[in-house]
Amino acid sequence: MTMKARVRTDASGNITVHMEGGLDYENSIPLKRELESLTSENPTSTITIDLNRLDFVGSSGIGFFVDTIRILNEKKDQIKLSNVSNEFIKVFKLYNLDLMGLIIDDFETDETEFISQKFANRKRTYQN
Repeated sequence: MTMKARVRTDASGNITVHMEGGLDYENSIPLKRELESLTSENPTSTITIDLNRLDFVGSSGIGFFVDTIRILNEKKDQIKLSNVSNEFIKVFKLYNLDLMGLIIDDFETDETEFISQKFANRKRTYQN
């Protein structure tokens, strides 16, 4: 099974690793090395691992992946996960990885989130 990982850096210096394909033990070792390198070379950057195009995770690969994230986040919660499917959340829970602090909600910057609080209790929101 092959896996591709594209690394992108935004204007703020934050890094996104877009994973595609399958993650098994064989390709989880190079991924660990790359993540270790990224965290040491960019200590102030947030590193987001985008799992959107990851379609297969082998049992040995997921264990190694979870351990890698756990070890790298021990000192500082630098690594986050995005686009995590429900199937992967279930598997991560088996490995006792607390994902709530790691998963980035894709809608966290949604400006409409508090719109009801702004306008719900107003009798008039416009003038006739």
